[in-house]
Amino acid sequence: MPGQDLIANAADPRLADYVRLTDVHLRRSLEVAQGLFIAEGEKVIRRAIAAGYPVRSLLVASDKLPVIADLAADIPAPVYVVPPEVAEQLTGYRVHRGALASMQRLPLPPPGTLLPAARRIVVLEDIVDHTNVGAIFRCTAALGFDAVLLAPRCADPLYRRAVRVSMGAVLSVPYARLADWRDGLAEARTAGFRLLALTPDPAATPISAVAAAAERDPAGKLALLIGGEGDGLSVRWLAAADEAVRIPMSRGVDSLNVASAAAIACYLLS
Repeated sequence: MPGQDLIANAADPRLADYVRLTDVHLRRSLEVAQGLFIAEGEKVIRRAIAAGYPVRSLLVASDKLPVIADLAADIPAPVYVVPPEVAEQLTGYRVHRGALASMQRLPLPPPGTLLPAARRIVVLEDIVDHTNVGAIFRCTAALGFDAVLLAPRCADPLYRRAVRVSMGAVLSVPYARLADWRDGLAEARTAGFRLLALTPDPAATPISAVAAAAERDPAGKLALLIGGEGDGLSVRWLAAADEAVRIPMSRGVDSLNVASAAAIACYLLS
């Protein structure tokens, strides 16, 4: 088993996986190119390992090492221990959760492999905020949805912030990325899913009515389509849906944050 390496220089090349974690543009290109992602905190790291993601290395702030000593001892990869100030200099923020792990990504499955056994799925169109993506994954996990499909331009669920906000749910909920935005919903329809477009349009059907009908058809398969922040679903995806559904609003509020809306919709349809 690899041992612990004490490193006092943030420029040490062994720490390259952890450089400037707050620089979104850099991390997007680096993590995809290197096939890695960063898991933050003991619980999330353990969930990533349990989900089958290989560990590349573990980074621990020296003042937190006693707290996660058992995790460090179990990691079958290099463990880099650095002073807290070096960890902050390297990553761009104070590593208050004690540990970061560089994990190897796994190949994403084709969307079609997730659909036959699924009953409830969420399909995200162009949600670019990592916090919202992570929060929606947490909803799908908590409320028993079977899978998530992502449009090509959706934010990366394995980006550090998304993983953290989801509390590791992105590591347990099966997901796939659609290869084609224009006709990406066709595969779900062919697999027997009824496509429900979540929208604030007052002309849409109240989602509670759709949920009541779904209870009378427990074998029915539903796909909840959720659009990006601000503009919502595209005209194309709204037109492709079988039915538009809404969460009724009051007091002049026209809509909710996309993650909050997803939580309510998933609860009603679960």
